Amino acid sequence: MIPRSRLSFCVLAIALGALTGCRDGDHAAPEPAAAAEHRAGGDGMTPGEMAAMDSMDMTPEEMARMPAPAVTGSGDLDIAPERLQAIGVRFEKAARRSLEREIRTVGRVAMDERRLARINVKIEGWIEQLHVNTTGEQVRRGEPLFALYSPDLVATQEEYLLALRGVQTLGSSEFTQVAEGSRSLLEAARRRLHLWDITDSQIRDLERTGTVARTLPIHAPIGGTVIEKMAVAGMRVMPGEDLFIIADLSHVWVLADIYEYELPLVHVGQEAEITPSYDPATPVRGRLAFIYPSLQSETRTARARFELDNPGGRLKPDMYVTVALDIPLGERLIVPKDAVLETGARRMIFVRRGEGRLAWREVKTGVRAGDQVEILEGLSAGEEVITSANFLIDSESQVKGAMAGMAGMDMGGGKPKDDMEDMPGMTEPVP
Repeated sequence: MIPRSRLSFCVLAIALGALTGCRDGDHAAPEPAAAAEHRAGGDGMTPGEMAAMDSMDMTPEEMARMPAPAVTGSGDLDIAPERLQAIGVRFEKAARRSLEREIRTVGRVAMDERRLARINVKIEGWIEQLHVNTTGEQVRRGEPLFALYSPDLVATQEEYLLALRGVQTLGSSEFTQVAEGSRSLLEAARRRLHLWDITDSQIRDLERTGTVARTLPIHAPIGGTVIEKMAVAGMRVMPGEDLFIIADLSHVWVLADIYEYELPLVHVGQEAEITPSYDPATPVRGRLAFIYPSLQSETRTARARFELDNPGGRLKPDMYVTVALDIPLGERLIVPKDAVLETGARRMIFVRRGEGRLAWREVKTGVRAGDQVEILEGLSAGEEVITSANFLIDSESQVKGAMAGMAGMDMGGGKPKDDMEDMPGMTEPVP
């Protein structure tokens, strides 16, 4: 016969999921001798029983005097209120509240591709004078970068001046073909200069002075920072060869990765708080401008592009920042996440029925936000749920097995029942 104090303790331990040695009942299998030698003391308790008792700060005699849990036919679990209080079970009401989801990710600062300029020439020549000769230098729009000498450019300027004199001399000729030919030569030379990026103001200077310029000044098309410089004084340059790359860093991008399960919550136009790692006390605001249409197969994330102003150049290209998106989800029925037990594909929750009676229900959960989880089905607002359910029960299957085991145990003081009597094929021993 199992001692009553120990039986009461095991019943409680099975219901709470806190004891591992009594999962299947003490009479399920004989205990090995090695385990018996490690019992903690004279009360016949295992180390697991002692640890559970110490955590509840109760003696076996006090546990024995408490009423044992009972299972009703409907599946409810009855536990005495003093027992719930002793194990520290907490309750909280399910309520409809405004829910807000925060998405935090890491982003990388990148240059705005629309504010980049590559400086090259469309004619062969040599750099005779270099005005900007360091990487990182700040330039203004229209500022000269270098002076280019090109024999082809000099020859075209001379052709233009000759065509201009011809128009001035023969433009009023009575021979129509001669006048038209002079004007055609002038327009052809002007068009060639335009194709080489010679501006109208430079052509007017050529017409006014009548002097061929030996070099052509190349100007910065935008204001910004020189991030790459390949030009060197005296070097020969070929058409299309990059000599400078200028970036306007007053406006930058932040590229962040969003997990695919978070994509339904984000959309273009949302604002995010962007915090540089070196200055977390002064975050800046950025706007989500674009979500790239494909996922990265290695990380299962989609890239999102945030745009923001960058006064003073605080954010540098390739710098890592923290991106936080606060997404309001409206009013939802929510409970603490600790109240929900996940048993495989099912979500269970324990509801307080009053007077120590608990009922487990299967619920359907929605979005999670911090320590809160949305309940879509199976629970109503105002019902009290156990917020320490993980301390009360390990899993639904273990509880059901424990309940079935308790229902078949002899709780009275009669003659102990031989464990082997009910096994099929077992009869009185043959002498």
